[in-house]
Order: sequence, then C-alpha cells, then structure tokens
Amino acid sequence: MKARAITIDALVLIFSFIIIAQLLSYVVPQGTFERQPYPDNPAREMVVDGTYATVDEGDEVTLAPWHFLLAITNGLADAQDIIFLIFLVGGVIELLRASGAIDAALHGAVERLGHSPWILIGGCFLLFSLGSFTIGMGEEYIPLIPIIVTMSLAMRMDAVVAMGMVWVPYGIGWGCAGINPFGVLIAQNIAGVPLTSGSLTKLAMMLVFLAVAFHHVYRYARKVQKDPAASLVADVDYSKGFEPPDDIAMTVPRAAILVVFLLGVGVFVYGAAEHHWYISELNAVFLGIGLLTALIARMPAGETSRLFLEGCAKMTAPALIVGFARTIAIVLEDGQVIDSVVYGIASLLDGMPPDVSAVGMLLVQTICNFFIPSGSGQAFVTMPIMSPLATLTDVPQQTAVLAYQFGDGFTNMINPTNALVMGALVLGRIPYMAWVKFVGPLLIKVFLLAVAFLVLSVHVGPALWH
Repeated sequence: MKARAITIDALVLIFSFIIIAQLLSYVVPQGTFERQPYPDNPAREMVVDGTYATVDEGDEVTLAPWHFLLAITNGLADAQDIIFLIFLVGGVIELLRASGAIDAALHGAVERLGHSPWILIGGCFLLFSLGSFTIGMGEEYIPLIPIIVTMSLAMRMDAVVAMGMVWVPYGIGWGCAGINPFGVLIAQNIAGVPLTSGSLTKLAMMLVFLAVAFHHVYRYARKVQKDPAASLVADVDYSKGFEPPDDIAMTVPRAAILVVFLLGVGVFVYGAAEHHWYISELNAVFLGIGLLTALIARMPAGETSRLFLEGCAKMTAPALIVGFARTIAIVLEDGQVIDSVVYGIASLLDGMPPDVSAVGMLLVQTICNFFIPSGSGQAFVTMPIMSPLATLTDVPQQTAVLAYQFGDGFTNMINPTNALVMGALVLGRIPYMAWVKFVGPLLIKVFLLAVAFLVLSVHVGPALWH
C-alpha cells in the first residue's frame, strides 16, 4: 500500500494555533503590561517595559470552551482593513494582467536582455525583484518559467539557471520589500511604524543581496556552459514543451497602462511619506489604477466587473487566512495571556544584547514560514508577539519588521510548503532536491548577510528608516 504524502495546510495549522491559544489561556498565568502611544504613531499603543503584573484573582477571566469559534468572527472584523486591501488589490492586478500589459512588459524585457548570460541574469534579477519589492508579485512569474527555460537552453545554460533568474530575485524582493501590500505594509501596520518607511534603505539592502545572488547564479551558469554534464538537471529531457505564448507585443495602450501603474505607486509612496496616507488611500489608488486600466484597454463594463471579481475571488484564501491568523492574538488577548507570553519570551532573552534578540527573531520567523507560507498570514501570527517583544528587548520596531521580512521572504526560494515555488519547479521540470542543492549554499550566504543587516539596524537606529 502506497504511503500518503504528508502535506501542511496553512488554514488547518492556523486553526490549530487558535485552539492552542485557547488552551494556553487555561494554564498560563494571566497578566498585562501598561501601554502608551507610539511616538511616531499616537493612534497605536506600545508596551511599557518593567510594568508587567499578574492580574488580580478577581479580574481573571475563564474563556468558554466555544470562545475560539466566536473569536474567529472578531478576528475577521479586526483584520478587515487588510482583508479588503487584499481583495481590492487582487481585483486590480487581474485587470492589469487581462490587459496584457504586465506579460508584455515581462516577456519583452526578457527577450531584450537575452543577448548574453550576464545581461539576461542581471536584468531578470532587477525586473523580478522590483515586482516583488513593490506589489508582491510572484504568481505572475510562473507562466514565464517555460519562456526563460527556453532562452537558457538556447544559450547553452540549463533550467536551474532559468529558475534561479526568476525565483531567487522573487525571494529577495519579498525579503527586502518596501511597499508590498501583502507583507511589509501589514507588518508595519502591526508594529505601529509609518507605512513604506525605510523603503530606500531596503532597496539598498536588496541590491546588496542581489549582487551576492548574481555571483552565485552566474558562476553556475558559466560552469554549465563550459561543461553541460555539470548541470544539476543533465538527465532531464527538455526537447519539447518550451514555446513562447501568443500576443506578448508591447502596444501603445499597454505602455500607457504601465505608466499609469507606476505613477499610481509613486503617488501613494509620496502620500504616505508626506501626508501620512494609510490603507484607505492605498485602496483608492489601486481602484483608480484599475479603472484607468479598463478605460485604456477599452474593456466593456461587464468584462471589467467580471475580471475584477475573478481577481478578488482568487484572493479569498489569503484574505481568510489573514482573518483566522488575527484570531490567534484575539484569543490570547481575551484570555489575558498574550502579555504573559511576551513577558515569558522576553525573560529568556533577559540580559542578552538587542542584536542577539533580533537574530533570534529572524530564526523564529524563518521557522514559521515553513509552516505558514502566506506572508500576510505569518505577519498576523507573529508580529503581535514580536512587536511588544522588540520593545522589551530594546530592539527597534523597524528591526522587528525587517526580521519578519527576511524570515518570510528568503525561505520562499526553497519552502516546500509554498505552492508557487513547487509549481514553478514542476513547470521547469526541476527535481526539488536538485533545486535545494543549487539554492542551499546561496541561502547560507543570504542569511549571514541578513544577520549583518539586522545587527546594523539595531545599532544605527532611526537614521536608516526615514
């Protein structure tokens, strides 16, 4: 009898965490910290170090056995701004894709960069990392895998190089994202720091990571060109199935749509920095981009509506995961034990330097990403604990956000529970272990560099994040 494969479903795991959170409310001593407004964001509160105290016996609460079921509704309601953002952005991205503008831009750029290996690799690195850095692109890259595999084979490279040109910058772009609405903006929201703050610093970090990754991929590409037998997929048949798609021409309307999109992103970044725009304004900007896209592409109203709703529907799973993930903190808060959990973790780190605590946060976030591959879901699970923990261990909130980003993004290159990476490997006909052998040494370099950046962010402080 064939053994069944073990799979990890994100919603099942998060629901298990909700139940565990309720069980903790029965065994963990109840306690609270005093709180005060964030200096940079008075609308949100932060814990005050040294003020933890257990709850008086008369003020203790006992959650009903079914409380976790009630809390799910509260979790969905509490995360409604992010849930609506995910739905609306998903709908607008579907309009952009239907217009052909994104595919035309990506395919056109790849074709123009294909004259020499270093230009192709470097250009793809910049292109795909910026897509993840800005709007969290990832799914859009999957259809490009066969095209880039075809180009790599034509240049006497292999499919591993093609995968490296797409998925390595994807992971780095997520890990260093500046305005990704599905990751960094959620974490910054929870941590109480200004949205999009530090984007230029993270862009500079991303370029450093890309330089390290470029050396790794290019060195392997040259090795395969010199000796095809050195390829990690030398035994895979690539004789059929790698043809370019139809209709990828860059037309005037598609170019205009790209300009509208870039202007929209620029307007929001300016508004967030100068006028403290928030999620409502971000939603408005994306809706404006969607309407202009439909007008320029001359989409009928009915088709525009259908495509928008289809895009929203595709975001149902991540949107619900965000609400369920928020429920974990809701249950811990209702049981008056979330501060006790934070205090217990902080006690383990008592006396350790802040940079050691920051590295510990990176470790926790990295492990969590293997179980919760959704970036938005992971933010809602971990940041409600990591943010107050950062305050207690003298780790800047921006560093806590950066630890979340590094832990979530970089492991996206290799995470077997990430449907995107596994789907891309299937399209490229790359065995998972061959990919691990290729990207594993790179991840060691990337995480060592990540540790250096976290330590730097602890010691340099606010100067990095304006």
